[in-house]
Amino acid sequence: MRRYLRVLFACAVLLFFSVLYVFNQLASSLETVNSGTGARAEGGPQRSARKTAGREGLGLGLGWRDRSAVDKTLPGVSHVDRVEPVRLAVVACGPRLEETMTMLKSAVLFSQRALHFHIFAEDELHAGFRDSLESWPVRFHSKFNYTIYPITFPSDNAKEWKKLFKPCASQRLFLPLILSEVDSLLYVDTDILFLQPVEEIWNFLSQFNSSHMAAMAPEHEEPRIAWYNRFARHPYYGKTGVNSGVMLMNMTRIRAKHFRNDMTPVRLRWEDLLMPLLQKYKLNITWGDQDLLNIIFYHNPESLFVFPCHWNYRPDHCIYGSNCAAAEQHGVYILHGNRGVYHDEKQPAFRAVYDAIHKASGHSSPLQRRIPSHHTPQHPVVVFAPCRHTHRCRSLAGNKRPHHYTAKPHGRAVKSLVPLFRLGLAECKAASSMPILPIKINRRQ
Repeated sequence: MRRYLRVLFACAVLLFFSVLYVFNQLASSLETVNSGTGARAEGGPQRSARKTAGREGLGLGLGWRDRSAVDKTLPGVSHVDRVEPVRLAVVACGPRLEETMTMLKSAVLFSQRALHFHIFAEDELHAGFRDSLESWPVRFHSKFNYTIYPITFPSDNAKEWKKLFKPCASQRLFLPLILSEVDSLLYVDTDILFLQPVEEIWNFLSQFNSSHMAAMAPEHEEPRIAWYNRFARHPYYGKTGVNSGVMLMNMTRIRAKHFRNDMTPVRLRWEDLLMPLLQKYKLNITWGDQDLLNIIFYHNPESLFVFPCHWNYRPDHCIYGSNCAAAEQHGVYILHGNRGVYHDEKQPAFRAVYDAIHKASGHSSPLQRRIPSHHTPQHPVVVFAPCRHTHRCRSLAGNKRPHHYTAKPHGRAVKSLVPLFRLGLAECKAASSMPILPIKINRRQ
């Protein structure tokens, strides 16, 4: 009996030490896993940040001029997790530095969401962009980052693409390929001025259906004065075509889609479509890359989302009569000063708004001082100045008042009028009668 008890005791002791050994090994392995996970979690964001910066600086692959981009995070920019920034792209060549900087300033002035500027420019403009952006007030730096890229075209046809229409304008066609890691992007011409927060037009992305991959405004609203339906020698979107000066893109969808075309029964990817399209139509197109986009969306109309004309308000909406109903109802949200109207006297109203934003230093400019206190849905800021043809532009025109410069509120949302001259941003020349141009600016709180 004692023998059996001894054997049982020995087995119990052996079992106890075996269980203790297994438990010790298990605890040790768990500790190793936890410490490894912690190390990865601690180092992960830094590696991710470096990887992202590297990707954004990439050019295209084989057959492309691949040079490093300059990715700059300004002092004061928070690195804590936040909403994905609104990505704004612009292409600048030649004497477009000042105009581009004024456009970027308008984006910063009126936006609350973080912005990331993707600036494509000729090499000689890079230093000017860096110096100008970094000279802005420090309080602006928390609102944006920027990356400066060289102009990048397919090496075999670089000269042909660069000279298409305006210098470098066709660069926008290659943004989905150059910015291969960017999902969505808002492209604008250099002569754009934001009079609403950029995030307002960015929100159109949430209205895309499963087929939409880009959004633009019509080229014209009135077919009788439209260009494409009267003069175009190529296919174009809809009744009057679209204007590509403001173009919102879901570039992930653009890269993935196979496009219908009139060159082959086989659908082509974006990178395979552009060059054959240019070769077929280059003798028939007038407006360069905009015409190519019209041809593409003529064959793929389900892929285009069309937003109202007050998101791309041009002199054509005023010169030939008031033909942008959305602007009459809501005001102008994005001003597009094509045809050089910011720099001549053909459209004084457009130039006055440009000059007001250009002169706003951000330190103590009258315009900047007015925005925080008045720029709300209940109390929009309205600027106005002398303008020709305002009698044809009810959406922008106030009443004529001899010798004193006030205007009656008009339209649904106009609550207050802030004359440019009262802010010290424009001079009023003596005149017996002065047409008034109000441009409504609402800021979402």
